[in-house]
Amino acid sequence: MTLHAGTMRLACMFSSILLFGAAGLLLFISLQDPTELTPQQVSGVKFNVRLQQPHNGFPLRSSQDGDFKTLTERVAQDLSSRTPRGLNLLVPDQSQAHLNTGARLRLRQRRRRLLIKKMPAAGAILANSSAGPFFRPAPQAPDGHWVSLHQRQQERKQVMREACAKYRSSSSRRAVTPRHVSRIFVEDRHRVLYCEVPKAGCSNWKRVLMVLAGLASSTADIHHNTVHYGSALKRLDTFDRQGILHRLSTYTKMLFVREPFERLVSAFRDKFEHPNSYYHPVFGKAILARYRANASREALRTGSGVRFPEFVQYLLDVHRPVGMDIHWDHVSRLCSPCLIDYDFVGKFESMEDDANFFLSLIHAPQNLTFPRFKDRHSQEARTTARITRQYFAQLSVPQRQRAYDFYYMDYLMFNYSKPFVDLY
Repeated sequence: MTLHAGTMRLACMFSSILLFGAAGLLLFISLQDPTELTPQQVSGVKFNVRLQQPHNGFPLRSSQDGDFKTLTERVAQDLSSRTPRGLNLLVPDQSQAHLNTGARLRLRQRRRRLLIKKMPAAGAILANSSAGPFFRPAPQAPDGHWVSLHQRQQERKQVMREACAKYRSSSSRRAVTPRHVSRIFVEDRHRVLYCEVPKAGCSNWKRVLMVLAGLASSTADIHHNTVHYGSALKRLDTFDRQGILHRLSTYTKMLFVREPFERLVSAFRDKFEHPNSYYHPVFGKAILARYRANASREALRTGSGVRFPEFVQYLLDVHRPVGMDIHWDHVSRLCSPCLIDYDFVGKFESMEDDANFFLSLIHAPQNLTFPRFKDRHSQEARTTARITRQYFAQLSVPQRQRAYDFYYMDYLMFNYSKPFVDLY
């Protein structure tokens, strides 16, 4: 009996200790601030792209879709950690009255996360590597519009990658040299690399970069000559090897493109249909001497009056009398998109949406938007698809076909449709 009574007393004591421990744990949990039990959010997420490093020279662009964690591929993961503009995030020292707002915010983010997870991925996504710039969602942009812009970027990059993998597979084994980055402008404050494609909004993009860099307060204050002939913006090839490598691997790289025939006509109108002290004597005189029978002395002296068919003859001539120019060169040559993995691909045709989406991603000032004004010949209508067809109607069918072949990689990489039904 004595042994049994002792066993009962020990069991009762052990049960009492367990009950007191459980009660103490519940009391401790109830006294905790709920905000301390959830991860604290920040205004943005860190983004970085790490390039493969070759044994020698500059980094390579891999031909595999998953070799880079691009800006647009990260947007899907990062949306869940962002908040709309003007919404205060919870911090531990805020009053209890804000807890309901925080709960609604987390519920909205969970719903957004479910929406993003349903989107098709453009390629494999790697884990975060190193620190990069912060960026935020587009101000006051509805979730649906944000997702649409993000998905558009995924699709453009996927098309570009597939074209590179199919036609430029050898590019993935080449090292990036200073020549490949000679058209890339650098903005260090917001960690942006912009590849200049003439006649695709490049003048206004350089104005935007100058405002981002603190060199001007407004894009409207920057004159054309300052944009194109000043030295305010640095090019990537002016840095040493370490500086180029660092910026290629940590900055946000972007380019804007345009329908190739439309870009070509825009360049012709700008350079040959208006007085120009460089293009007329350098290109015009050579074109007229080679392709116009019985050219007048005045035409040969000034180089003025080049016609569009003559200009196209020069463009397609493998033995052209004067070299190429950036205003009508291929985007694939200007920016080397099969060698450098761009994080953002914008289009002139959707400039306003694409530009302002990009500015929101890099945390540009809220009052900075992409300028709409026409840089040169402001009284003249912009080159449109209708105007482009008028110019190409001056060409024969074989000339149009050869011009399409000339820009075939640009049409393919940036998913532009054939401009004429008789092209193959």
